[in-house]
Amino acid sequence: MPRPRAPGAPPGPEERRPLLERRPRGLGRWRRAAAAAVLLVQMLERAAFFGVAGNLVLYLNSANFQWDGGQASSAALVFLGASYLLAPVGGWLADVYLGRFRAIALSLLLYLLASSLLPATAVPNGRRSFCGELPESPLSPACPSHGCPRPWHPPYCAPTLYVGLLLLALAASSVRSNLTSFGADQVMGLGRHASRRFFNWFYWSINVGAVLSLLVVAFIQQNISFLVGYSIPMGCAGLAFFVFLFSTPVFITKPPTGSQVSSMLKLALQNFCPRLRCRHSARDPQDAPLLPDQRSPWPGPSPQEDIANFRVLVKILPVLVTLVPYWMVYFQMQSTYVLQGLHLHIPNIFPDYPGNSSVALGAQNSGYKIPEAWLLLANVVVVLILVPVKDHLLDPLLLRCKLLPSALQKMALGMSFGFASVIVAGFLEMKRLEYIHHNQTVSQQIGDNVYYAAPLSIWWQIPQYLLIGISEIFASIPGLEFAYSEAPRSMQGAIMGIFFFLSGVGSLLGSSLEALLSLPGGWLYCPKDHGNINNCQMDRYFFLLAGIQAAAALLFMWIAGRYERVARGPASQSCASRDRG
Repeated sequence: MPRPRAPGAPPGPEERRPLLERRPRGLGRWRRAAAAAVLLVQMLERAAFFGVAGNLVLYLNSANFQWDGGQASSAALVFLGASYLLAPVGGWLADVYLGRFRAIALSLLLYLLASSLLPATAVPNGRRSFCGELPESPLSPACPSHGCPRPWHPPYCAPTLYVGLLLLALAASSVRSNLTSFGADQVMGLGRHASRRFFNWFYWSINVGAVLSLLVVAFIQQNISFLVGYSIPMGCAGLAFFVFLFSTPVFITKPPTGSQVSSMLKLALQNFCPRLRCRHSARDPQDAPLLPDQRSPWPGPSPQEDIANFRVLVKILPVLVTLVPYWMVYFQMQSTYVLQGLHLHIPNIFPDYPGNSSVALGAQNSGYKIPEAWLLLANVVVVLILVPVKDHLLDPLLLRCKLLPSALQKMALGMSFGFASVIVAGFLEMKRLEYIHHNQTVSQQIGDNVYYAAPLSIWWQIPQYLLIGISEIFASIPGLEFAYSEAPRSMQGAIMGIFFFLSGVGSLLGSSLEALLSLPGGWLYCPKDHGNINNCQMDRYFFLLAGIQAAAALLFMWIAGRYERVARGPASQSCASRDRG
């Protein structure tokens, strides 16, 4: 891969500079315009994504599909996990064939097409076209004893919905893996702190999109219509596609430069196979020094650069892997936290509306209820408030006092907040089950379904959402910064893809653990509970996640400390000696 072009140098033969950039003094203005366009596209894309994911459990759990609570929650976790797990696919296609600009444009087009499936299946004719008729529940003999196994039936329309959700996840993951680096490319010439500030505001724009989606879309989906509620995310995807194409004249675009995946695999095989290593050493000595201007005659990294990059990858990968249990906890807020909220008392937005007494919660005319997905706003608002405070006040103050923690130290702190969130959720679930076991429930209708909830207000979930939001600021944003800054320039896209890939691994591991515990005899096995989770022991699941998170946090601190001592210790010592001199 050609090395980065120096400021003021002419662009490469295939790199396209922005058409509207006329004079050098206008560089900052056009770079900021390009970055603003990227942030707007990201905001619209995230509004579409959260519009799909925010009430996906409720949609699948509704009378239209009649999925059990565990099935709906697992589908949501699979969708969220795949949207991260498939990130390397979009990055690889951009590196080898398409380039980032074309990859983003085609991904947004796929986003628009795949998101049209959900509003199509929200109407009876669309469901019959895509899924066939809803099968009637077969009559089965009564169980002779409590907890006896019952026949399992596949959820209605599962193949069609899973294919649509996976295509949507592929589009979202490709946008995520390429738009992040594409946006960082736009601000590269604006100073050494430009990338760090871009990542802060990039994450802020993600949460602005989430607020718009959760405030408007979630309310419409839960109280008015899933057809209208899922048409809005489709519109956001179409608008993002239009904005991205309209902003083409101000973008810096780079051609595909090839992928290092095959080189990394070859080096890994050579490390495990001495014969291959000896053969490779005879042709290309590994100990040959890599000079700054040393370049192979063909485009792409030289063999020596491949070796250096592989060694960096080996050091970075353990740090990123130990974040996987954190992602297992993080993605609970869009799956099991949602299920828990549906079984807490959800107040009406208009309490004086006729018929809104607690005994009439199951009535059709009980007024508009607060969408359960609005609890995600507690997480989002924390990010929206603290990111500007952190960027403009906290970080500059700590930097002046020479107390600014490293990205790894911030990530360790974020993991501790994630641990606290799932612990709070576990204790709340214990209290909820106490009411259930004493037969103290209220019935409430949400959409077309009736849930038997404990008389605990849903506002008791706010602390766990606040804690997971604080953890996001200290774990996810510094994680992006670490992955981008520590990677060699020729591997930044690959390392970012691995970061998002491991996020998806965490979501799928959480889904797999939930599916395992949902088998007969497991903590989450709810025998014929009609979408409710009152016969489950979900508190134990939360505490199990907390234990996994605590063990991973200790391992992360040990690995991160070792990484900082090896990678940054000599640099810190040289800086200290220079300050003393």
